[in-house]
Amino acid sequence: MKTAFLPLGIFLVVMVILAIGLTLDPQVLPSPLIDKPAPDFSAPVLYQPSVQLTNKNLLGKVWLLNAWASWCIACREDHAVLLEFSKSKTLMLVGLNYKDQDKEGQKWLARFGNPYDVVLADQDGRIGIDFGIYGVPESFLIDKAGIIRYKHVGPLTPRVLHHQLLPLIHQLQR
Repeated sequence: MKTAFLPLGIFLVVMVILAIGLTLDPQVLPSPLIDKPAPDFSAPVLYQPSVQLTNKNLLGKVWLLNAWASWCIACREDHAVLLEFSKSKTLMLVGLNYKDQDKEGQKWLARFGNPYDVVLADQDGRIGIDFGIYGVPESFLIDKAGIIRYKHVGPLTPRVLHHQLLPLIHQLQR
């Protein structure tokens, strides 16, 4: 008799887990890197491959690392928000052309505009792997000490920018 209720019990447990999962925000993917130093990197600048930029070059600045690619459709939405935001010169915007060919990234920026202060090439995706990038677009806010303070998965929206990112940027720039 007890074994007859076992499938029903398992079914109810699975339903409770699924119900809890449906209440979670799919944009929120926890990152083990929050409040930890940004991974060390050295990457060629997209328009000047002979020039290497490292995370050490960015110490003392609050900066936003935005991973994108020319093959990414969602990056167009993200890009429009970044183009508008870049006009404010609020902080340094660093683009990471993730798993893309340099020429394709350059063409994409020529077509849609370049909001970045500097664009890094990450053709093999090693920098992205170190940052724990799941896919593009993803953005990381990094403080003056090189600590990751915020991660956003998916396209940035004006709402996320104004209600989450900007208050944190102003706090970090003090």
